[in-house]
Amino acid sequence: MPVIALTQEMGSLAKDVAVRLGEAAGLGVMRNEVVENVAGRMQVPASLIRRIREGKAGLVERFSTDKQQVALYTAEEVFAQAERGNVVLRGWGATCLLRPVSHVVRVRVTRPFPLRLAWLMDHLGTDDRDAAESELRRSDAAHASRMNAQFGVTWGDPLLYDLVLNTERVSVDSCAEQILQLARRPEFAETPESRATLAGLALSARVRAALKANEATENVDVQIEGREGRVTLSGIVANEKEKDEAERVASAVAGVGKVENKLHLMKVTRKFTYAKT
Repeated sequence: MPVIALTQEMGSLAKDVAVRLGEAAGLGVMRNEVVENVAGRMQVPASLIRRIREGKAGLVERFSTDKQQVALYTAEEVFAQAERGNVVLRGWGATCLLRPVSHVVRVRVTRPFPLRLAWLMDHLGTDDRDAAESELRRSDAAHASRMNAQFGVTWGDPLLYDLVLNTERVSVDSCAEQILQLARRPEFAETPESRATLAGLALSARVRAALKANEATENVDVQIEGREGRVTLSGIVANEKEKDEAERVASAVAGVGKVENKLHLMKVTRKFTYAKT
């Protein structure tokens, strides 16, 4: 059950490559579903999620939208799609989120800036080169900023990927063929260990999203490790109530008896009495 994670870079033809992969190998191509599911969880318009991620949101929207919530629900959705398998995931940080999973093929599809600019002008039906260039640079800056903020990486670093393809030199069909050939190699074979790694990451993401969605635990910042269907919570919480509630929420996701609570209470001193409420 191949899982292929592609980058999203305006004008790179990555979308065309994703579609071709889907056609050639019978894979699902996921993108809009992520937007809709995240928006549904947050009870906001899908267009808002798109604007936030593309760097187009206005000042009020940027400050009123919980970006951490967007990131957590996005991760939950990406892992869920990857667990189902037979899928191409384009964008949404999938190449970084799925990096620990050895059977996932992570690919950057790119193209020189002038060709991407020409594609955008044609796509928009405009001859305003300056406006199109501004839009392209804004998009690139938004991607770079988000990848650095969320994963601490430099967007475009080739070491983040298993394969980098330049659509100036390689056709869309050839890109898809190269990716599928790599996915069939022994290095990317799905194994019990790789499935277990993905399942653990997906479980951790579900618990983290559930804690964020719960009013009593939405500000809890603890370590969550999912392994073999069990969850371990570790870190520091403010009080006994927060500790118990975190365990309760995690148990609702993983199942009763499948949560190991290693949370510690914050040591209260005069200096930090009001540090956390």
